[in-house]
Amino acid sequence: MTTPALQPQKGSRRRKIVIIASAAVILLAALAGGAALIVRAELDPGPPVAGVTTVAVRDQEFVPAAIEVPAGTTVTWQWEGDEGHNVVGDAFESPTQTDGTFSQTFGEPGTYAYECTLHFFMRGEVVVVAPN
Repeated sequence: MTTPALQPQKGSRRRKIVIIASAAVILLAALAGGAALIVRAELDPGPPVAGVTTVAVRDQEFVPAAIEVPAGTTVTWQWEGDEGHNVVGDAFESPTQTDGTFSQTFGEPGTYAYECTLHFFMRGEVVVVAPN
């Protein structure tokens, strides 16, 4: 006497595919949401640091990302990482470089946003205030 082979139940394969696909969608949504929070945090340079005139250009970040200086101050960006970066604002632009410095004098009060155009998440700002 032979035992009949077990047959998969109809719909069980489809059910597994739906479960796996649903789990993948949930995982991707969770990862995307976390990535969006990280990107938003990276794009906000935070409160400006007063009294600093040199900004480090490191791989993936400007340190500090926001500074406050009096009008007439020259700000210098110092390359410290291994990757190429640039500093681009509305009225100034450095070449792409991996070492050295770039300087810009800010004569008028205002907030001057800048970025590395090679890395969209690298953003900073110089807040220029009236001299005392």
